[in-house]
Amino acid sequence: MSKKKCLVTGGAGFIGGHLVERLLKAGHDVVVVDDESSTANSNFTWRDDCENHKVDICDFEKLNPLFKGVDLVFHLAARSRIQICVQDPADAVKNNSLGTCNVLQAARLNNCKKVMFAGTSSCYGLKNPIPLKEDMPNDCLNPYSVSKSNCEELCKMYTKLFGLETVLFRFFNVYGERQPLAGDYAPVVGLFFRQKESGEAMTVVGDGLQTRDYTHVKDIVEAMFLAGESDDKKIVGELFNLGTGTNHSVLDLVKLTGGEHVHIPARPGESRETLADNTKAKTMLGWNPSRKIEDWIEKNRPN
Repeated sequence: MSKKKCLVTGGAGFIGGHLVERLLKAGHDVVVVDDESSTANSNFTWRDDCENHKVDICDFEKLNPLFKGVDLVFHLAARSRIQICVQDPADAVKNNSLGTCNVLQAARLNNCKKVMFAGTSSCYGLKNPIPLKEDMPNDCLNPYSVSKSNCEELCKMYTKLFGLETVLFRFFNVYGERQPLAGDYAPVVGLFFRQKESGEAMTVVGDGLQTRDYTHVKDIVEAMFLAGESDDKKIVGELFNLGTGTNHSVLDLVKLTGGEHVHIPARPGESRETLADNTKAKTMLGWNPSRKIEDWIEKNRPN
């Protein structure tokens, strides 16, 4: 494994921070780009052993010079909460679509070797039956999934038109250490933990029977890392599901966490169930998600 210079957008956030740790562990040099705009994060992780830049990916003039000498780009920066994007669609499109185009263009102009893109399982929407497979049509229900789907198309176009190597991922619901806790739209595992710790009832959206494929952050990070290290040209321009292949309902999480809960109105623009077919990632990347959410909650839930 040769030493590389890696740039991580959103690298001070939840998933990005874990990815930075993985890259440093492998002996790589890491450049972190983050503007601290995520409203779900109450803490951002900046490390002294990285080159750190508080820069907005929508500011191309400031972003572009940071890519000089970079080998691998891991693009995680995004406006990433569905309901926040529903409230401000223009902001979602700007940050996700324009921001991604800026990252791809900077990578192209600076001759970076490969870009790993963090997409979302919400692109599958409601009309596709589970398990969800990469060749299924998009069914975007909200500004977040529309903008992220556009990002995927930008990545594919940069590969086909400009020869920039890209690898695309669709993250299923990510949880784990340092997960976002702030606000009403924090990911549900972190939100339940915060509510239980503060003595509040857990807020269950709708009937609570909606299911999600909950995937640990370190498993997510490992797939992106494997793609970065791979010399296999067959993965270039390809899309990979990153999910465990099992799912749980929101009420399952309530039982696992323990405590009181209340139901709040259903939200528009959200999928009813997600479940990844992860065969492609296992076969082409050698990825093997090894962590189960029930074990993690049992070990980490608040008393």
